[in-house]
Amino acid sequence: MSVEFLLTSFIVVASPGTGVLYTLAAGLSRGARASVLAAFACTLGIIPHMAAAITGLAALLYTSALAFEVIKYLGVAYLLYLAWSTLQEHGALDVQGESAPKTARQVIVEGILINVLNPKLSIFFFAFLPQFVDTTDPNALPTMLALSCVFMAMTFVVFAIYGVFAAAVRTHIVGRPGVLTWMRRSFAAAFVLLGARLALTER
Repeated sequence: MSVEFLLTSFIVVASPGTGVLYTLAAGLSRGARASVLAAFACTLGIIPHMAAAITGLAALLYTSALAFEVIKYLGVAYLLYLAWSTLQEHGALDVQGESAPKTARQVIVEGILINVLNPKLSIFFFAFLPQFVDTTDPNALPTMLALSCVFMAMTFVVFAIYGVFAAAVRTHIVGRPGVLTWMRRSFAAAFVLLGARLALTER
């Protein structure tokens, strides 16, 4: 496994995006347990895209304008829904105590959907993984699977660190309505901006 792969993966994973934003929101609103669940859910949401890249389905997604547009706008709609629910105080940034089982399920489902409904991930992995695999190698498929597992593990660890850090400063935020209102608006705006960026992406 090359240093280039590890470095590139780390840069991609650590860069702020919908998954990082959602994990931070989970840590700030529900504590460390919810942030780790959110990190785990976002990591699970990567699996369909990696499977698509490995099996070649990403090529079909790339060539089919309709399929790409449908998934893209589902993702946009979901990000706008997250923005709206955050402003309504019962969404991503709903500050409360430790999560009940139902809330934990909601965190997992939302985290998975955030990454599943992003067609750019399939295209990214379709272009990214083959760069580090010798296609003439008979073990190319196992190598790609191994690289995918490393990427997922890195995603979980980095996202969890983000979330646990957010949970650590949570006590300084709870009980301050002005700060909470500002944060809700900021997170909602960030979801809207990410949705707009996704809407403007081309194949």
